[in-house]
Amino acid sequence: MPRFSVIVPAYEVQPYLNDCLRSVLEQDFTDLELIAVDDHSPDACGAIIDEAAACDPRVRPVHLPENAGLGRARNAGIRRATGDYLLFLDGDDTLAPGSLRAIADRLARTGEPQVLVFDYARVDWTGEAVRNVRAGLLRQGDPEDPEDPHARQVFRLDQRPELLRLLMVAWNKAYRRDFVRKEGFAFPSGFYEDTPWTFPVLLTAESIAVLDRVCVHYRQRRRGGILRTTSRRHLDVFEQYDRVFRFLDARPGLAHWRPALFQRMVDHFGVIAAAPGRLPVRARAEFFRRASAHHRRYRPLGAATPPGRARWRGLLLRLGARRAYHLLRGADRVRRRAAQCGLTAYARARRAALWLHYRVQRCRSVDPGLAVFAAYWHRGYACHPAAIEAKVRELAPGLRTAWITTPEYAHTLPPGVRRLHPGSAAYWTALARARFLVNNVNFTQGMRKRPDQIHLQTHHGTPLKHMGLDLRDRPAAARGMDFGKLMERVDRWDYSLSANRHTTLVWQRVYPSGYTTLPYGAPRNDVFQHTTEDEVARLRARLGIPAGTVAVLYAPTHRDYQRRHVPRLDVERVARALGPGFTLLVRAHYFHVPATGVVGSGGRGVDVPGYGRLDVSGHGRVLDVSGYGRVEELCLAADALLTDYSSLMFDYANLDRPIVIHADDWDAYRAARGTYFDITAAPPGPVSRTEDELIALFADGTWCGPRSAALRAAFRARFCPYDDGRAAERVVRRVFLGERHVLLPPVVPLAERRPAPAAVRGLPNVPAGSAGSPAGSAGSDRAAEPLAARRAGVVCAPPVTTPAVAPTTSLPHRSRPH
Repeated sequence: MPRFSVIVPAYEVQPYLNDCLRSVLEQDFTDLELIAVDDHSPDACGAIIDEAAACDPRVRPVHLPENAGLGRARNAGIRRATGDYLLFLDGDDTLAPGSLRAIADRLARTGEPQVLVFDYARVDWTGEAVRNVRAGLLRQGDPEDPEDPHARQVFRLDQRPELLRLLMVAWNKAYRRDFVRKEGFAFPSGFYEDTPWTFPVLLTAESIAVLDRVCVHYRQRRRGGILRTTSRRHLDVFEQYDRVFRFLDARPGLAHWRPALFQRMVDHFGVIAAAPGRLPVRARAEFFRRASAHHRRYRPLGAATPPGRARWRGLLLRLGARRAYHLLRGADRVRRRAAQCGLTAYARARRAALWLHYRVQRCRSVDPGLAVFAAYWHRGYACHPAAIEAKVRELAPGLRTAWITTPEYAHTLPPGVRRLHPGSAAYWTALARARFLVNNVNFTQGMRKRPDQIHLQTHHGTPLKHMGLDLRDRPAAARGMDFGKLMERVDRWDYSLSANRHTTLVWQRVYPSGYTTLPYGAPRNDVFQHTTEDEVARLRARLGIPAGTVAVLYAPTHRDYQRRHVPRLDVERVARALGPGFTLLVRAHYFHVPATGVVGSGGRGVDVPGYGRLDVSGHGRVLDVSGYGRVEELCLAADALLTDYSSLMFDYANLDRPIVIHADDWDAYRAARGTYFDITAAPPGPVSRTEDELIALFADGTWCGPRSAALRAAFRARFCPYDDGRAAERVVRRVFLGERHVLLPPVVPLAERRPAPAAVRGLPNVPAGSAGSPAGSAGSDRAAEPLAARRAGVVCAPPVTTPAVAPTTSLPHRSRPH
């Protein structure tokens, strides 16, 4: 008997059916049967189902002799099902990867409830996926927190009635088959067949659980979907609600649900009446007459009246006042258009006023005591500008500093730093008058730098991927970039910061202009040389990393060739494979991260941007650190870095801790974006091409073995010559204090640096190692392995001595005098 019976009815969905079936059959949880029901479809659905059955014995084809409709096709699947649980999936929708395993794990942890409710995302014809706007109703509470209103893991609907506000469909739930059979549940014929199924199921179930994870991708077809079809069959909704209320009448114990179901019915009628194109013109009067009759028939005594405009819409439905109803909706549309026109006029007037304000401020003298900073398109206090700003306050306390960011990132600013709102009058005043302008991207195109202003461009990483003018032949990455305007912005730079010779050569070629290059290192990496062991321990405690576990920071980069974020790893599977001795810190690229500024706990489940709800309880640990503001602190807390092509690898190498490169799409990435060298040929550590290879690298200790240490040593010698902990000081003394280069602090040689120690010792430069590697295995070295590392199954090589790099006090690479 399989665990799941997945029932897929198919009628005129031949363009999508293959994707639907594959999404089920390619799940990593394989204990299932797929019952594909051909509802006498006139297209090739039946043939597609038979082809799938010929290739996979788990597919059970069902061909109906005549078209029965969606509800009866599902019933045919139910009659043939043998699984413990039933799931329904429409033939044009898909299951998200890893969904069945997540559902199976949740069912096991919640004691086999009769119904499990999970989430979905709408996927439009462009491929953009948007999660259900009411996903918060599925929150899984902490059972150990008595104050958590969602602490109960299994419940009846009375204990979480808000679930009735979810979309009432059959395919966002798993149903225990014996429960369905005992209660005799079946789908009726007609449109809106999910209504008399879903309400009775939820009202009757003695045990319900939720899974806060997107499991279904709900396709929004441009044309052809039932909800986009003009038909009298939309009047079937009245018979479906008749069935719902007959079900209530037959069970007096459920009578207290009548007000809630009545309101859901009224809301549903309102949606159908307002949807353009659903009802034929000649059916609209009948719809309102029948809606009025149902309103009078099923309205309970003392029913509450909804507030606001919903009250008037409900009243008009009750009266069957079709023309008044549409008049009210027309008035709403006019009001919204008028409001939009007013907002547009206000925005134009405000832009004109701010432009005039900026022109006036440019006539005033430059303020020599003001320095303005920004980073990552106003995404908070971060990167090199943050390190430089902090050093300015230390070495030049007479300077006033201000930071440009939006309110959602205000929490990242240190005390005493003034916040400038982008686009405000104060923002334009600062850009017009500040002596120093510092950013790791370009300031707005509207800014005009004055001769007395100094603009420092810090950039935000060592370039592996093509940048600047090298993107002219990379349309997927350039995305309409105006290279002429880009060069205008580059011409504003006075200084360009560089961390190594490779970076200097790239910046000067792809951003050609008259600026001065400062080869002083990466200021954001200074903290790596100054942080103590106790501070690392406090960081890990703040992040929730369990003591003694090896923390692996997973930081993938953005893909220009993909329209939307597609996870490159099955994070749950990797966490399970690594086991409880490891903690996986997942940091999504900032393009995919909301400005929460919080860290998600992975004890029972965690939401990771781009990955959905992950739950690895009992197998491993995942922490979402995507919203954590300071990536340098994440590096300090991590014992190893797992990345693909992110420039973070160049920063992390300064810590002399293991780095693993997962290059599963290297050829596609390199073709779309372009790269300056082959990272798989000169990597900072071992390279994996598949998920299985990645898991094997950790399983056999390769990730922190002798070859890993040797690769990292060569990488550090090439890309970390100046990052000795004093980069920000050199920048501040040169740019802000005007000191000559010969007076700047000399660079500490690589061999003499002592970066912050990792928390789990036994790895090169104190981190720790491999999951499941047996003692005494080939290639292992246990000389430096402590008790904590042995408990985690860690077997790693000793550090490789890095060749000394001669101290450098060379002149900045100048292309013009300053």
